[in-house]
Amino acid sequence: MIQEITGADLFKIEPIQPYSKDYNECIAQAQDDQKRDARPELKSYPDSLDEYDTIYLGYPNYWGTMPMPVFTFLEHFDLKGKTIYPFCTHEGSGMGRSEQDIRKLCPDATVEKGIAIHGTNVKQSQDVLKKWLKK
Repeated sequence: MIQEITGADLFKIEPIQPYSKDYNECIAQAQDDQKRDARPELKSYPDSLDEYDTIYLGYPNYWGTMPMPVFTFLEHFDLKGKTIYPFCTHEGSGMGRSEQDIRKLCPDATVEKGIAIHGTNVKQSQDVLKKWLKK
């Protein structure tokens, strides 16, 4: 929806070893990655982010923050001078500590207030996203 509203380019952060499609197994894998402070290898990276000033960073909130592949992605790039707008889906924990984690990983970027969308409300979130994007 954000891509449709903004016309932004898309890049999907995908670990080489994907998380399970089974929800309970998926969150168990994500928790294990987090406990180990893992940095899973990604399938690919954009060649460069130099042409972008604004980055909309989306992810599911797993165990209070971003999945560890997102940490891998952010550590791969120097995002100095970029503005990051985080957004996530969640099942009750909102943004968790993900905004703080992004600030730690990207100390020279500006991290704006993110938006958290409850997973069951995703399909009805277009108006909320439009309001957030206007800010």
